[in-house]
Amino acid sequence: MFATLESMLILDEAEELANYVLQSEIADAYRKSLYNLKQDEIAQQIIAKFIKTKDLYEDVQRFGKYHPDYRTITADMRQIKRELDLQDSVVAFKKAENDVQSLLDEISVILGQAVSKNIKVPTGNPFFDSLSSCGGGCGSGGGCGCKVS
Repeated sequence: MFATLESMLILDEAEELANYVLQSEIADAYRKSLYNLKQDEIAQQIIAKFIKTKDLYEDVQRFGKYHPDYRTITADMRQIKRELDLQDSVVAFKKAENDVQSLLDEISVILGQAVSKNIKVPTGNPFFDSLSSCGGGCGSGGGCGCKVS
């Protein structure tokens, strides 16, 4: 690809947009919640326990219900996941993470629609998917009403 003045201007605009996102209140809240999560010793202990149990759980899943520790490890996994999900710092981090994702989804839809109303923008968010022409690349072979190329 040749570097043209137009492509350089687009890259400059994209970098400026990225800087706006990085300087936004949403990104700032994300960084603060990540910092708080990393500083929360109880949450970090639960995360470490979760990672160890997850490794065991993945091993058990290879054999399914025929693994001798299937029920025990599956129950432990659910319990630790529940314990992790109830930590305030984890809840705040997940909310901040979802807020950043929503911002990026919104920007993606705006950019895609600026190019063409037929651009498919996979967001994973039903609100934004309804704004694009095909619900974000449905893969249904046109079953959703989009045109298959």
